[in-house]
Parts: sequence; structure tokens; C-alpha cells
Amino acid sequence: MSSPQFSTGLLLRPDLPMCQTEFPLDWYQEEFKPYAEEFQALPDRLPGTVFKWLDSYVTPALDHFGDSLLLLAHFYMGGEIVKLVERYGGSVSDSYALSLKAREAPEKKVIVESAVHFMAESIALLAHDDQDVWITNPKAGCTMEMLAKDYMVLPVFDQLEERFGDDLLVISYMNTSGRIKAIAGRTGGAVCTSSNAHLVVKWARKKGKKILFVPDQHLGRNTAAKLGMDLNKLHLLPDPQSGAIHLDSREMDRIADSEMILWGSSCGVHTIFSGDMVRWWQERGWTTLIHPESPLDAVTAADGAGSTDFLWKAVQNAKPGSKLAIGTEGHFVRNAAELGKQNNVEVVHIADLPHDAVDSKGKPFASAGCGCATMSRNDPPHLAGILDLLRKGEAPEINKVYAGDSIDEITMRRERLAASEREELIQYARLSMERMIEIVNAG
Repeated sequence: MSSPQFSTGLLLRPDLPMCQTEFPLDWYQEEFKPYAEEFQALPDRLPGTVFKWLDSYVTPALDHFGDSLLLLAHFYMGGEIVKLVERYGGSVSDSYALSLKAREAPEKKVIVESAVHFMAESIALLAHDDQDVWITNPKAGCTMEMLAKDYMVLPVFDQLEERFGDDLLVISYMNTSGRIKAIAGRTGGAVCTSSNAHLVVKWARKKGKKILFVPDQHLGRNTAAKLGMDLNKLHLLPDPQSGAIHLDSREMDRIADSEMILWGSSCGVHTIFSGDMVRWWQERGWTTLIHPESPLDAVTAADGAGSTDFLWKAVQNAKPGSKLAIGTEGHFVRNAAELGKQNNVEVVHIADLPHDAVDSKGKPFASAGCGCATMSRNDPPHLAGILDLLRKGEAPEINKVYAGDSIDEITMRRERLAASEREELIQYARLSMERMIEIVNAG
């Protein structure tokens, strides 16, 4: 396994204001409140001010841990954490590349991740035994993963397995817990990412098995369309937000006639995009690029679709004078716009339309929203706090991440597996990820 190695290319200007949500103090763990109070008392959010404050905590931690410390962040991070982590020698990438960082760097013993919990767990899943993985904020979750918890998926999977037995194969999107990835491994299935889902589904179809694709219905549908599958052979399961799912005999019969079963959840950030939005920008001379977690009509209309890595590199490699309208998480697009300015490339968010813009039916477009709110729960006070507390040997145990951990991002109630159960989970979940690597390499 190997992950892409490159810099985001972002430059930090002294006068660049930092867009950071101010959370109320009761959103912070007790151990982190002093850091939040100090941050909120700063006179401004300019890099010069924030860095001077962060340096007082981060620099001693870097000196203390030396080369054994690894800082990681995802592209979607808000609050300029992307730039902060990179400034302090950390690495910024998509969820697939993040998952490989610990395994690729065995000399790193303390891994601190600023992103969501499933990403930290994926790192822990592939980490060496002597590496510890920490998340800056355990409340940072992914709404898609939260709608595909094992207690939601397992009852449906059990029904499907009872009906179809060994003919059932699970494909688990990277945006799932280790518990779901382990189900994929146990059924002979594989993990997939937004960049390789078409290769993984193509591989699964050759096996002639019925596919359960968990959890993103849009990525599943877009992948089927990309492969030329009959979309009438897709069976969409009920929305998990509606309550516990039980498949009656009639639905089971419909599933029997299908080729791929789609779990009924999606990403709230990407569902706002539409084909009309895409065409609005195209009619004005913009190249449109979109993430495949978006609805099919938007992806079909766009000039290109791909992962965050694909979208970021499109901006990095765009010719001066290019105009790119990008459909993905808001913080990502804002950072991409800053990157574009460095090379005279104009970047806008696809849903950032004028107030008087209307769709093909004459209706105003949906509001865009700023980005992934749960991802943004990782902020400068959390980064300063976790590093300072780790240096002192006082980091809260709840911030440590093991493969198989199940955490309620609202209450922070955690369910941790016994060591023997964790070993079994790691065995199957790693197998599902290794199958993905084999498929991609073969493809």
C-alpha cells in the first residue's frame, strides 16, 4: 500500500483572516476548555496572532516528541486546520491516503488526526502495534457514517445473508466504521473510495454475486452509471433516518431481481447539487467539476467528477485564466479558491449562485451551506490542547482511537471491543482494504 505524497500548495499570507466557527465552551471537553478560552480571547483571527498562540503549545510538543510525532488532516477541514497542520510539518490528504500514513511511517509512534472519527479509525486499523492514534475531537463525525452504524446495518445484512447466503458480497465505502469494513471482508468483499469505486464494483460483478453497497446511495448509483449497468437493477433500501429497517417478503422479492443493493443514506453536503446548478455555470463559460457523492443528474451534467484528490489536483494543474466551478464541501472549495488565485485560476462553489438565479423550472436554487459542520469541530484549541496534553501525559483517554471503536458523536459514549474481538475485526477489515489495493493495482 502506498499513498500519494504532495503538498497542498497553499500559501499563508499574514493578512489572511481565518474562517473559524466559535463554539460555545460547553462544546469542549473539560480538559480543552482552558485552550478554547485563550483562543476566544485573542484580539483577531489573523495567522500572525493565531500562530504565535499556537506556537506556545505546538512547538514544545514538536520538540518533545521529535520525529515520532505525525500530524494529519483531511482536505475538508475548516478553520484553516489544513494550513496549520501543514505548517507544523504534518500531512494533508484524502481519507484513503490518510488511512495509510501510519503504516507507511513506522517510526511515527504518536499520530494526531484532525478530521472525523472513521478516518482516525481507518488509520488505527492499519497502524503498527506500537503506534497510538489520537483524534483532536471525538465529536467530529461523518453524517454518512453516522447513518450506517453497525447496529443499523447488521439487522438488514442478517436478513440478506439469510436469503442469499454466500451469494451476497458487501462493498464498504471508505466512509464507514471498521465494523462495517469487517463485514465486507467477511463476505469476500472490499472497501472502495470515490476514486476507485468503479474498479471495485466491476470486480465484484465478475464474481456474479449480489452486491450490497454501503453506505452512499449516490456514489453507488453514479458508479453503476459509469459502468453502464442497468439502473433499474439497483434496489434502494429505505432511508435509515426513518427508523429501524426490516425487509418484508415483497421487498425481498424485488431485491432478488436486483444486481446491486444501495444503502439508503447520503452525504448532506453533496445532496444539494443538481444538474441545473451545473448547467448554470457551464452556460457562463465555467468548467464544472463535482464529487461523485452528488446526485446522478449533477454528476452526469458535470465536465468531470472525482475524489477530493482529483478535484484538488485539477486546481493545481489548471492553466492560468481557467474558471472552475467545483461541487463539494465548502471549506475545500474556499481553500481551492485561494490556491487558484496563486496561478490566476478562478474557483467558485457550484451552489454559490446569485440570489436571482433560478433552475429550469423557474425556482430559486437551494442554499449552499458552508461545509461539513462535523469536520469543523476540529479547531485550533483542539489542536493546541491535544498536543499540549499529550506532551504532559494528560491526554483524555476518550481521544485515543482503536480499531473497532464505536462512538456516539453527540454524547461521546464509546463502545470499545475486547482485545480478542478487535483482533478478529482487524483481520477482516484489513482484508477488505487489501482486496481494494489488489483490485486497483490489477486495474
